[in-house]
Amino acid sequence: MDINLFDFELPEELIAQTPLKERSASRLLVLNKKTGEVKHQSFRNLIDYLEPGDTIVLNDTRVIPARLLGAKEDTGAKIEVLLLKQLEDDRWETLVKPGKKVKPGSRISFGEGKLIGICEESTEVGGRIIHFEYKGIFNEILDELGQMPLPPYIKEQLEDAERYQTVFAKNPGSAAAPTAGLHFTEEYLEEIRGKGVNIAYITLHVGLGTFRPVQVENIFEHKMHAEYYEISEENAEIINAAKARGNRVIAVGTTATRTLETVGGKFHGKIQADSGWTDIFIFPGYTFTIVDGLLTNFHLPKSTLVMLVSTLSTREHILNAYREAVEQRYRFFSFGDAMLII
Repeated sequence: MDINLFDFELPEELIAQTPLKERSASRLLVLNKKTGEVKHQSFRNLIDYLEPGDTIVLNDTRVIPARLLGAKEDTGAKIEVLLLKQLEDDRWETLVKPGKKVKPGSRISFGEGKLIGICEESTEVGGRIIHFEYKGIFNEILDELGQMPLPPYIKEQLEDAERYQTVFAKNPGSAAAPTAGLHFTEEYLEEIRGKGVNIAYITLHVGLGTFRPVQVENIFEHKMHAEYYEISEENAEIINAAKARGNRVIAVGTTATRTLETVGGKFHGKIQADSGWTDIFIFPGYTFTIVDGLLTNFHLPKSTLVMLVSTLSTREHILNAYREAVEQRYRFFSFGDAMLII
């Protein structure tokens, strides 16, 4: 399947650079996944499309200050390190810029030696396994020295780091936010509960896949990077009960979708308490086992996320909806507007 089938024209000025003042003030494009009908609403209208007994599933991961700025000990060359995945014994999978300056054995100093990173091996372009040396508690040092790892298409400085966290963020470990959840306020979640809609939580720590574009023409050749997920017994029961009643399970974000489909596929259409690593790649031809609807932001052209949302509806319906979103001047990507596929 040709990756160019998932391309579309996106004017650069539609890429949102800053969050709105009010989280729930964004727009909402509602797509009927079967007919392709599009309606233009505000995010506050989401509740009108939810029914008593439905379950929405949120990703409660928390973004860590994963961007570290340091210098090589021998040359003083400035190095940027993005933490992606924690391995064992203070070792991390990272992205490094400029990668050509960091070879195995290179030592990088952060915070005038408060934290030392030693490159152990190269992985992919810009990818490095780094072992950290420090005194004290790593997370406290990271809080002091690290910065919020905003995506590369966001050029503006973020005034309030909490605006790149969901209000329900709880479990630290992500290198990027599950951005579909950024639209919710605690008050709006209570309003949704008040309608009789259930809320369940999963955790998926967003990692390397978020920063890597698809680099093959044939998407069958693309390999997803593994990301860590967890789901508790309590939340599994909430989701299974909705399916048993015949109510809908609506995932908030592609990360929640990938977690639910990973676990549902593993346990034959049921959700169980589980944890592990997922590299599931959802593209047209896939049959969903758990997810009935999806709330998501608008995604990059030719990305695995556009392929995923196309699978829940059709490629034609999604691209038509995206073209209409461009015509209507919706805001795109992490700090952009929302789309409900239902």
